[in-house]
Amino acid sequence: MKESILDAVGSPLVRVSSPEGATVAAKVEGFNPGGSAKDRPAREMIAAAERAGEISPGDRLVEPTSGNTGIGLAVAAAARGYDLTIVMPESKSPERRKLLRAYGADLELVEGEMEHARERADRLAEAEGVVQMGQFENPANAEAHYRTTAEEILEQVEGREIDAFVAGVGTGGTITGTASRLREEFPDMEVVAVEPERNAVLTRELSEGSSDESDGVLSTGESGDDDYQGMGPGFVSDLLDTDLLDSVEPVALEDAEAEARRIAREEGILVGQSSGAASVAANRVAERIAQPELNCPEAPDEIEDLIASDGGEPGPAGGATTEVQSDGGALDGYDDCPLVVTVFPDSGERYLSTGMFD
Repeated sequence: MKESILDAVGSPLVRVSSPEGATVAAKVEGFNPGGSAKDRPAREMIAAAERAGEISPGDRLVEPTSGNTGIGLAVAAAARGYDLTIVMPESKSPERRKLLRAYGADLELVEGEMEHARERADRLAEAEGVVQMGQFENPANAEAHYRTTAEEILEQVEGREIDAFVAGVGTGGTITGTASRLREEFPDMEVVAVEPERNAVLTRELSEGSSDESDGVLSTGESGDDDYQGMGPGFVSDLLDTDLLDSVEPVALEDAEAEARRIAREEGILVGQSSGAASVAANRVAERIAQPELNCPEAPDEIEDLIASDGGEPGPAGGATTEVQSDGGALDGYDDCPLVVTVFPDSGERYLSTGMFD
């Protein structure tokens, strides 16, 4: 029995449609109590502020959000006994507004996008003396994913090596926290950020032969208009560790929504726009690193025991190495195909009114 709904935070890792010679697996974060990955940082940010003596039950909190962090905070605030004011761009879906009010949060809508919501929340915090969680700079945001999302993934891959981690970027907490922990186990793992094609403030690029020593992922500093909800805030968050990123995959909204529809109708997983984008990007990465020449059935359940009995050595974090020779044993035909892990941040239920599934 759970002592609180906050103890129920967690999600499954599910194998999804993958190109030949690779596996794509997604953390389906809609299974969290508030229906998104943002339950994790919401719980951790409140807990960290309590430990620091900055807040106690009965206080009022305020936060700017595109919806999911606000809903996560509303869940945690209700469970822990806080009043909550959410400031959200008026362009976000009606479902998000209704969910926030259902959990008892006060909602203030603003014209414009996230920058305007942040400015309004800053003014409220200063004028009314309330505490702002600060999801875009609060280290507890990334820490939540380091301690929970990544640890769950390490257990759920059941000994397989992760070749790439692909995640959308909003606050940067999910990709920063999760990738930091996974890289400790898989130093050669590729980390790929996903962002809106028409609001691409990150870019991976350096021309061949460039003398610039800052090769890698850079901010273009150029934001644009897009209709994604929960991804691509139009600026580079202080929380995002760009040094972790190997590349960026921009995804058009139309492609993301088409993929979300496909996932629902062909795989039975109802997800939102950012999940569709993550799936598109993860499949691009998987296609690039796939090894179709390998025979890639599912790994045996007792892979480590089989490796030991066949004289092989476990790979990083217990992962099977492809050098194992089974000589007719149970490992015949098994190769550890490239594994791409991604995150489906939320449920598609909060996008129904957008017409995405019509």
